[in-house]
Amino acid sequence: MLQEIVDLGFRAVELGHGIRTSLVEGINRFLLDGALEITSLHNFCPLPVDIMQAAPDCFQCTSHRPSERARAFRHTLETIDWAAKLEAKRVVLHLGSVPMAKMSRRLLDYLQIGKTSDQKYLNWKQKAVRERAKLDYYTRVADWLSKIVEHAKQAGIRLGVENRFEIDTFPSEEEFRRLFQDFDAEVLGYWHDFGHAQIRQHLTLSNHREWFIEMLPRLIGCHVHDVKNPDSDHQLPFVGDTPFLQLVPLISASVPLVWELRPTIKPAEIRVALQCWNAAFKNDNESLALSG
Repeated sequence: MLQEIVDLGFRAVELGHGIRTSLVEGINRFLLDGALEITSLHNFCPLPVDIMQAAPDCFQCTSHRPSERARAFRHTLETIDWAAKLEAKRVVLHLGSVPMAKMSRRLLDYLQIGKTSDQKYLNWKQKAVRERAKLDYYTRVADWLSKIVEHAKQAGIRLGVENRFEIDTFPSEEEFRRLFQDFDAEVLGYWHDFGHAQIRQHLTLSNHREWFIEMLPRLIGCHVHDVKNPDSDHQLPFVGDTPFLQLVPLISASVPLVWELRPTIKPAEIRVALQCWNAAFKNDNESLALSG
Protein backbone atom coordinates (compact mmCIF):
# COMPACT_ATOMS: atom_id res chain seq x y z
CA MET A 1 0.00 0.00 0.00
CA LEU A 2 2.70 2.48 1.01
CA GLN A 3 4.83 1.72 -2.05
CA GLU A 4 1.84 2.32 -4.30
CA ILE A 5 1.31 5.71 -2.65
CA VAL A 6 4.95 6.61 -3.38
CA ASP A 7 4.63 5.38 -6.96
CA LEU A 8 1.57 7.59 -7.47
CA GLY A 9 3.68 10.65 -6.66
CA PHE A 10 2.78 11.36 -3.04
CA ARG A 11 5.40 11.94 -0.38
CA ALA A 12 3.18 11.48 2.65
CA VAL A 13 0.35 9.30 3.95
CA GLU A 14 -2.44 9.51 6.49
CA LEU A 15 -2.90 6.20 8.25
CA GLY A 16 -6.64 5.63 8.21
CA HIS A 17 -9.12 4.05 10.57
CA GLY A 18 -8.86 0.70 8.81
CA ILE A 19 -5.21 0.02 9.67
CA ARG A 20 -4.87 -3.10 11.80
CA THR A 21 -2.29 -3.52 14.55
CA SER A 22 -0.68 -6.35 12.56
CA LEU A 23 0.32 -3.83 9.86
CA VAL A 24 2.14 -1.40 12.13
CA GLU A 25 5.46 -3.28 12.21
CA GLY A 26 5.57 -3.37 8.41
CA ILE A 27 4.69 0.31 8.22
CA ASN A 28 7.56 1.08 10.59
CA ARG A 29 10.00 -0.89 8.43
CA PHE A 30 8.85 0.88 5.27
CA LEU A 31 9.32 4.31 6.85
CA LEU A 32 12.99 3.67 7.62
CA ASP A 33 14.15 4.54 4.10
CA GLY A 34 12.57 8.00 4.31
CA ALA A 35 10.57 7.77 1.08
CA LEU A 36 7.34 8.62 2.86
CA GLU A 37 6.30 10.46 5.99
CA ILE A 38 3.10 10.23 8.01
CA THR A 39 1.08 13.43 8.22
CA SER A 40 -1.65 12.13 10.51
CA LEU A 41 -3.54 9.20 11.97
CA HIS A 42 -7.31 9.02 11.68
CA ASN A 43 -8.92 7.89 14.92
CA PHE A 44 -9.23 5.00 15.68
CA CYS A 45 -5.85 3.81 14.45
CA PRO A 46 -4.92 1.03 14.73
CA LEU A 47 -8.38 -0.47 14.35
CA PRO A 48 -9.72 -1.99 17.60
CA VAL A 49 -9.19 -5.74 17.43
CA ASP A 50 -12.89 -6.57 17.83
CA ILE A 51 -13.96 -4.34 14.93
CA MET A 52 -13.91 -6.10 11.59
CA GLN A 53 -13.80 -3.14 9.19
CA ALA A 54 -12.93 0.55 9.11
CA ALA A 55 -15.36 2.22 11.50
CA PRO A 56 -14.35 5.63 12.87
CA ASP A 57 -17.69 5.93 14.67
CA CYS A 58 -17.77 2.47 16.27
CA PHE A 59 -17.31 4.04 19.72
CA GLN A 60 -18.72 7.52 20.28
CA CYS A 61 -17.97 10.05 22.96
CA THR A 62 -21.57 11.30 22.65
CA SER A 63 -22.97 7.91 23.71
CA HIS A 64 -25.29 7.70 26.70
CA ARG A 65 -23.44 4.52 27.68
CA PRO A 66 -20.42 5.21 29.94
CA SER A 67 -18.80 1.97 28.75
CA GLU A 68 -18.84 3.13 25.11
CA ARG A 69 -17.46 6.55 26.01
CA ALA A 70 -14.72 4.78 27.97
CA ARG A 71 -13.81 2.61 24.99
CA ALA A 72 -13.75 5.68 22.73
CA PHE A 73 -11.46 7.34 25.27
CA ARG A 74 -9.07 4.39 25.54
CA HIS A 75 -8.74 3.86 21.80
CA THR A 76 -8.25 7.59 21.20
CA LEU A 77 -5.38 7.65 23.68
CA GLU A 78 -3.88 4.67 21.85
CA THR A 79 -4.15 6.50 18.54
CA ILE A 80 -2.38 9.52 20.01
CA ASP A 81 0.38 7.29 21.39
CA TRP A 82 0.84 5.58 18.03
CA ALA A 83 0.99 8.96 16.30
CA ALA A 84 3.83 9.95 18.62
CA LYS A 85 5.67 6.65 18.01
CA LEU A 86 5.35 7.03 14.24
CA GLU A 87 6.41 10.69 14.40
CA ALA A 88 3.13 11.90 12.99
CA LYS A 89 2.09 15.30 14.29
CA ARG A 90 -1.70 15.12 14.02
CA VAL A 91 -4.68 12.94 14.85
CA VAL A 92 -8.04 13.40 13.10
CA LEU A 93 -11.09 13.04 15.35
CA HIS A 94 -14.76 12.33 14.82
CA LEU A 95 -16.77 13.50 17.84
CA GLY A 96 -19.84 11.33 17.56
CA SER A 97 -23.48 12.07 16.80
CA VAL A 98 -26.80 12.85 18.42
CA PRO A 99 -29.99 10.73 18.20
CA MET A 100 -31.71 12.14 15.12
CA ALA A 101 -30.26 10.00 12.32
CA LYS A 102 -33.70 9.41 10.73
CA MET A 103 -34.21 13.14 10.26
CA SER A 104 -30.74 13.40 8.77
CA ARG A 105 -31.51 10.55 6.38
CA ARG A 106 -34.71 12.28 5.29
CA LEU A 107 -32.79 15.42 4.35
CA LEU A 108 -30.39 13.34 2.25
CA ASP A 109 -33.31 11.60 0.56
CA TYR A 110 -34.66 14.96 -0.55
CA LEU A 111 -31.19 15.98 -1.74
CA GLN A 112 -30.77 12.86 -3.85
CA ILE A 113 -33.97 13.55 -5.78
CA GLY A 114 -33.15 17.22 -6.28
CA LYS A 115 -35.91 18.60 -4.05
CA THR A 116 -33.95 20.89 -1.71
CA SER A 117 -35.77 23.98 -3.00
CA ASP A 118 -39.23 22.49 -2.44
CA GLN A 119 -41.32 23.77 0.43
CA LYS A 120 -41.59 20.27 1.91
CA TYR A 121 -37.82 20.09 2.17
CA LEU A 122 -37.56 23.57 3.65
CA ASN A 123 -40.18 22.70 6.27
CA TRP A 124 -38.43 19.47 7.16
CA LYS A 125 -35.05 21.19 7.33
CA GLN A 126 -36.40 23.87 9.65
CA LYS A 127 -37.84 21.17 11.88
CA ALA A 128 -34.54 19.29 11.87
CA VAL A 129 -32.55 22.43 12.69
CA ARG A 130 -34.86 23.18 15.63
CA GLU A 131 -34.60 19.62 16.93
CA ARG A 132 -30.81 19.66 16.55
CA ALA A 133 -30.55 22.88 18.55
CA LYS A 134 -32.42 21.26 21.45
CA LEU A 135 -29.97 18.36 21.71
CA ASP A 136 -27.23 19.71 23.96
CA TYR A 137 -24.39 17.20 24.14
CA TYR A 138 -21.69 19.82 24.51
CA THR A 139 -20.86 19.24 28.18
CA ARG A 140 -20.63 15.48 27.71
CA VAL A 141 -18.23 15.86 24.80
CA ALA A 142 -16.18 18.65 26.40
CA ASP A 143 -15.70 16.62 29.60
CA TRP A 144 -14.57 13.60 27.55
CA LEU A 145 -12.32 15.74 25.39
CA SER A 146 -10.54 17.60 28.18
CA LYS A 147 -8.39 14.62 29.21
CA ILE A 148 -7.81 13.69 25.57
CA VAL A 149 -6.46 17.18 24.89
CA GLU A 150 -4.17 17.01 27.91
CA HIS A 151 -2.80 13.63 26.81
CA ALA A 152 -2.21 14.96 23.28
CA LYS A 153 -0.43 18.01 24.67
CA GLN A 154 1.93 15.83 26.67
CA ALA A 155 2.58 13.66 23.59
CA GLY A 156 3.22 16.65 21.31
CA ILE A 157 0.28 15.78 19.04
CA ARG A 158 -2.29 18.18 17.59
CA LEU A 159 -5.91 17.06 17.33
CA GLY A 160 -8.03 18.00 14.32
CA VAL A 161 -11.81 17.84 14.75
CA GLU A 162 -13.29 16.92 11.40
CA ASN A 163 -16.40 18.55 9.97
CA ARG A 164 -19.17 16.15 8.90
CA PHE A 165 -22.16 16.72 6.65
CA GLU A 166 -25.07 15.05 8.45
CA ILE A 167 -27.17 17.26 10.73
CA ASP A 168 -27.02 14.63 13.48
CA THR A 169 -23.22 14.70 13.78
CA PHE A 170 -21.30 16.55 16.47
CA PRO A 171 -20.11 19.30 16.36
CA SER A 172 -22.51 21.64 14.61
CA GLU A 173 -21.18 25.00 13.48
CA GLU A 174 -22.10 26.58 16.81
CA GLU A 175 -20.56 23.68 18.73
CA PHE A 176 -17.34 24.10 16.75
CA ARG A 177 -17.23 27.73 17.84
CA ARG A 178 -17.71 26.78 21.49
CA LEU A 179 -14.99 24.14 21.33
CA PHE A 180 -12.50 26.58 19.88
CA GLN A 181 -13.32 29.12 22.56
CA ASP A 182 -12.87 26.56 25.33
CA PHE A 183 -9.82 24.57 24.20
CA ASP A 184 -6.19 25.44 23.59
CA ALA A 185 -5.51 26.38 19.97
CA GLU A 186 -2.05 24.82 20.21
CA VAL A 187 -3.62 21.39 20.69
CA LEU A 188 -7.19 21.36 19.35
CA GLY A 189 -7.64 22.50 15.78
CA TYR A 190 -9.95 22.16 12.82
CA TRP A 191 -9.72 19.47 10.14
CA HIS A 192 -11.54 20.59 7.00
CA ASP A 193 -13.12 17.90 4.86
CA PHE A 194 -13.84 19.53 1.51
CA GLY A 195 -16.34 16.91 0.39
CA HIS A 196 -18.30 16.99 3.64
CA ALA A 197 -18.50 20.78 3.57
CA GLN A 198 -19.73 20.71 0.00
CA ILE A 199 -22.50 18.21 0.74
CA ARG A 200 -23.54 20.34 3.71
CA GLN A 201 -23.83 23.26 1.31
CA HIS A 202 -25.89 21.13 -1.07
CA LEU A 203 -28.19 20.44 1.89
CA THR A 204 -28.44 24.24 2.36
CA LEU A 205 -27.21 23.86 5.94
CA SER A 206 -24.14 26.10 5.51
CA ASN A 207 -22.06 28.02 2.97
CA HIS A 208 -18.85 26.15 2.21
CA ARG A 209 -16.66 29.17 1.46
CA GLU A 210 -17.87 31.27 4.39
CA TRP A 211 -17.45 28.38 6.83
CA PHE A 212 -13.96 27.57 5.58
CA ILE A 213 -12.80 31.16 5.92
CA GLU A 214 -14.23 31.37 9.44
CA MET A 215 -12.35 28.22 10.49
CA LEU A 216 -9.11 29.08 8.70
CA PRO A 217 -7.32 30.39 11.84
CA ARG A 218 -7.76 26.97 13.51
CA LEU A 219 -7.03 24.87 10.40
CA ILE A 220 -4.44 22.10 10.90
CA GLY A 221 -5.27 19.75 8.02
CA CYS A 222 -7.65 18.90 5.18
CA HIS A 223 -9.25 15.93 3.52
CA VAL A 224 -9.39 16.54 -0.21
CA HIS A 225 -12.09 14.94 -2.31
CA ASP A 226 -14.80 16.20 -4.62
CA VAL A 227 -18.52 15.56 -4.78
CA LYS A 228 -20.56 14.64 -7.81
CA ASN A 229 -23.81 16.40 -7.11
CA PRO A 230 -25.62 15.82 -4.95
CA ASP A 231 -23.77 13.59 -2.43
CA SER A 232 -21.43 11.16 -4.18
CA ASP A 233 -18.21 12.08 -2.40
CA HIS A 234 -14.60 10.83 -2.25
CA GLN A 235 -14.23 11.63 -5.93
CA LEU A 236 -11.13 13.05 -7.60
CA PRO A 237 -10.71 16.82 -7.39
CA PHE A 238 -12.29 18.92 -10.15
CA VAL A 239 -15.05 16.45 -11.11
CA GLY A 240 -17.68 18.31 -9.06
CA ASP A 241 -18.42 21.82 -7.84
CA THR A 242 -16.22 21.97 -4.72
CA PRO A 243 -14.50 25.41 -4.79
CA PHE A 244 -10.89 24.22 -4.62
CA LEU A 245 -9.65 27.06 -6.84
CA GLN A 246 -11.07 29.64 -4.44
CA LEU A 247 -10.07 28.02 -1.15
CA VAL A 248 -6.83 26.07 -1.57
CA PRO A 249 -4.70 29.20 -2.22
CA LEU A 250 -5.73 30.44 1.25
CA ILE A 251 -4.15 27.44 2.99
CA SER A 252 -0.72 27.68 4.59
CA ALA A 253 1.97 25.53 2.98
CA SER A 254 2.49 23.76 6.32
CA VAL A 255 -1.06 22.35 6.36
CA PRO A 256 -1.29 18.81 4.92
CA LEU A 257 -3.79 18.17 2.16
CA VAL A 258 -4.77 14.51 2.41
CA TRP A 259 -6.49 13.08 -0.64
CA GLU A 260 -9.23 10.76 0.61
CA LEU A 261 -10.48 8.81 -2.40
CA ARG A 262 -12.73 5.92 -3.26
CA PRO A 263 -10.76 2.65 -3.57
CA THR A 264 -12.34 2.04 -6.98
CA ILE A 265 -10.49 4.99 -8.55
CA LYS A 266 -7.68 3.72 -10.80
CA PRO A 267 -4.02 4.72 -10.29
CA ALA A 268 -3.81 6.26 -13.77
CA GLU A 269 -6.78 8.51 -12.95
CA ILE A 270 -5.10 9.64 -9.73
CA ARG A 271 -1.91 10.52 -11.59
CA VAL A 272 -3.80 12.65 -14.10
CA ALA A 273 -5.71 14.41 -11.32
CA LEU A 274 -2.45 15.06 -9.47
CA GLN A 275 -0.98 16.70 -12.58
CA CYS A 276 -4.06 18.90 -12.90
CA TRP A 277 -3.82 19.83 -9.21
CA ASN A 278 -0.16 20.77 -9.45
CA ALA A 279 -0.81 22.82 -12.58
CA ALA A 280 -3.67 24.66 -10.87
CA PHE A 281 -1.80 25.44 -7.66
CA LYS A 282 1.87 25.32 -8.75
CA ASN A 283 2.25 22.64 -6.09
CA ASP A 284 5.35 20.45 -5.80
CA ASN A 285 3.52 17.81 -3.72
CA GLU A 286 5.20 18.86 -0.47
CA SER A 287 1.88 19.34 1.31
CA LEU A 288 0.03 16.50 -0.40
CA ALA A 289 -0.71 13.12 1.15
CA LEU A 290 -2.92 10.16 0.35
CA SER A 291 -5.11 8.39 2.87
CA GLY A 292 -4.10 4.77 3.35
